[in-house]
Amino acid sequence: MNSRVSIVKCKNYDSSLVFEAVKKSIDSLGGISAFIKPKSKVLVKPNLLMAKPPESAITTHPEVVRAVVKILKSIDCKIYLGDGPSVWYRQVENVDEVYEETGMKRLSKEEDVELVKFDKRRWRGKFPLSAWLDSCDCLVSIPKFKTHDLMILTGAVKNLFGLVSDVYKTELHKRYYAGDNFAEILVDIYKETRPALTVIDGIVAMEADGPGTSGKLRNPGLVLAGSDCVALDSVLALIMGLSPLDILTNKEASRRGLGIADINSIDIFGEKLEDVLEEPFQLPATSIIKKIPGPVIEIVKKFIRFYPKVEYDNCNLCKACIDICPNKAISIINNKRIIFDYSGCISCFCCQEVCPNSAIKVKKSIFAKMIGL
Repeated sequence: MNSRVSIVKCKNYDSSLVFEAVKKSIDSLGGISAFIKPKSKVLVKPNLLMAKPPESAITTHPEVVRAVVKILKSIDCKIYLGDGPSVWYRQVENVDEVYEETGMKRLSKEEDVELVKFDKRRWRGKFPLSAWLDSCDCLVSIPKFKTHDLMILTGAVKNLFGLVSDVYKTELHKRYYAGDNFAEILVDIYKETRPALTVIDGIVAMEADGPGTSGKLRNPGLVLAGSDCVALDSVLALIMGLSPLDILTNKEASRRGLGIADINSIDIFGEKLEDVLEEPFQLPATSIIKKIPGPVIEIVKKFIRFYPKVEYDNCNLCKACIDICPNKAISIINNKRIIFDYSGCISCFCCQEVCPNSAIKVKKSIFAKMIGL
């Protein structure tokens, strides 16, 4: 049976326009009751990477969340809204700051939904996930469409990483730092959580060195919806100008039979795919896809390395990079200068992801420079 994905155009974040687009995207797939039973307890999980305002496009826009919340309320669901941001590992009050800055605190008050913290967890195989998954009947995920320095794309599957308990995110980055291995753990999380519905905020997206402050904004003007996260990410890959299997999570999940990556087996509703394809996305500096022919990649990739480096003019010594580094390879000298111990750096780029000031850039190995990457 084919997977189903809807694509609806939405030119900006005007509340009425967003609601119409989100409702249309869900209705074209059979309506909200096709995914969620009335009166269910629903955990709604946006992407709230850090304490940045909605216009930064780093986090899911509150108007997209509001639209989903209203549609769930129309079938008398009890809604719990929350995420586990990257900054949570430092101190609990930072979650409050994230909710405030991203507009979720205001949204929760205006829509009378409970804003929750992922402060309780249960081990599920290799990782501890939020206990709210046990308290609720189903999960609705609302990712932001962005590039990602390690995984190329953060969308439907990657958004579920926020369900991992606080500091253990760092531990997983440390254990599974290679792209292929990290994709496997993300797919493990997807297998365990399986959202009943995913609605993607692609009205304003991010390209280049996403998913944080180093990325560049782009305006696809789209809302996507579906229940198959692999199919959704496959459509996002095509919109980016990539093949679905260029995305490691798609490749791994489809191999396991957890979703559809073959566009010929995905039924698209709403807009035609060819009508939303524009110029390919600018990919992260760490990506070698589209830069090196496929057969050559396996031969040369062991000589290609990318490392984080500090752009000191932008650095305000907040130490977010030091705190999140899974290998403790970052330090500060005389409280004046951030330095990297490259012998311990695993190139996970967590530091770039959480940097609030776009101060972490990409350093290339000599071979990477020689071949023009």
